[in-house]
Amino acid sequence: MHLRLSGRARVFSDDVNTDYIITSARKRETIDANILQQYMLETLDPRFAASVQPGDFLVAGRNFGCGSAMEVAVTVPCAAGIRAVLAKSFARTYYRNAINNGLIPVECDTSGIQEGDGLSIEIASTLMVHNETRGVTIAALPLPPHMLSILEAGGLVPYFRQHRDFRPSDIARQEQQQREQQQQI
Repeated sequence: MHLRLSGRARVFSDDVNTDYIITSARKRETIDANILQQYMLETLDPRFAASVQPGDFLVAGRNFGCGSAMEVAVTVPCAAGIRAVLAKSFARTYYRNAINNGLIPVECDTSGIQEGDGLSIEIASTLMVHNETRGVTIAALPLPPHMLSILEAGGLVPYFRQHRDFRPSDIARQEQQQREQQQQI
């Protein structure tokens, strides 16, 4: 997988929990992400959802997505056209839900990223974040090959539709090839 995404940084702080992403009160009415996107992050910024543009990146500090394990906290940003979330760290369940739903979790040092900065993310065997506004490149934790395969398919369900199986031997072979390529560099 080789992918390059560009967009604008939308910055939040540490401990953005899933109820901040989409409040429980809104989930009582529906879990349709296309409807709920108009309420995204309203607890933290009531004007945020109306200002989101497709391609924007959510940028946060530590422990992004803590709280309940509702997948709707991942599908709502996806419905709004957000392709990736950058954070210093993620709650484990949110991270996995992101991969399973095609939202790219980028774990990196976000401390130098400011609201509105132009960013590009390059995803391959390595993961790099380029802050075009500040002229800085930030190394991010690479995603394992099996997660890249799931993201490349658009999420876990599309992956299974394409492959009809989860092939650990293929993934192990890909991971071994990646290690060998990195050793040659």
